[in-house]
Amino acid sequence: MLKGRHLIEPNDFTIQELDEIFTLAEDIIKKPEAYSDVCKGKLLATLFYEPSTRTRFSFEAAMLRLGGSIIGFSEAQSTSVAKGESIADTIRTIGCYADIAVMRHPKEGAPKLALKYSNIPVINAGDGGHQHPTQTLTDLLTIRYLKKSLSNHTIGLCGDLKFGRTVHSLVKALSRYENIKFIFISPSELQIPQYIKDELKGHEYYETSNLEEVIDKLDILYMTRVQRERFISEEEYLRLKDSYILTTEKLKNAKEDMIIMHPLPRVNEIAMEVDNDKRAVYFKQARFGMFVRMALLIKLLGVENNA
Repeated sequence: MLKGRHLIEPNDFTIQELDEIFTLAEDIIKKPEAYSDVCKGKLLATLFYEPSTRTRFSFEAAMLRLGGSIIGFSEAQSTSVAKGESIADTIRTIGCYADIAVMRHPKEGAPKLALKYSNIPVINAGDGGHQHPTQTLTDLLTIRYLKKSLSNHTIGLCGDLKFGRTVHSLVKALSRYENIKFIFISPSELQIPQYIKDELKGHEYYETSNLEEVIDKLDILYMTRVQRERFISEEEYLRLKDSYILTTEKLKNAKEDMIIMHPLPRVNEIAMEVDNDKRAVYFKQARFGMFVRMALLIKLLGVENNA
């Protein structure tokens, strides 16, 4: 049972529990009308201490499509946080009004701190460069739905692998499945951290700075943007921001059934021309994000029997 549980990082749930969420999400994709009232009378609090488009909108869309309601903020300075209110007091207060809360925060560990004081389920919607578990659930559902399995794949992760929390979460999550090979593609300054590699549990991995060298080996290509907001030096950001730009020319040697994923927002790391390639699934991926969050809300609120 997932009712009342928190989600701070993907490994908070067992593989079996994740499978339950994905199976429910796939059922929602097939017959969304069956779930249109399951959260009627339930209230989601969205606590976004830093900007977000897809994550916040997809959570709000998910709750509304389930028949629930929303309160919250997308700019912390418009709340009592601006007066110095602590995370502990904010979550205690929100727990007086809402049934479940989703939090994005620039500081690593903030959602984990919040759950210690919360009497309602807390979902981490991204904490600094640390974790982004619902993006990981989105990514896993996308792979499972389009590739029919979460095992036996070679995945290339390209771009900012140092600061990319989506990459860190996804690598840790995929390392729990069988026969996954990782290829990390980045400039030396943005290589994946050693502590992530240490958790690969015997999985094969390879590091390179050359996308064209390995693109023909990939079942999945996961592109990421170089994140300006994670850099102290604007000069270093400008030097590295165009390190990898995916074009149709670079896709000539890729497998016909490879899928191209991206957590979005895209800046210029995928040329617009690639959008017309059947292997480009990043906008489908964004839609899957809404469905997997619908399934997650249902599970954590324990309203599945209402469907």
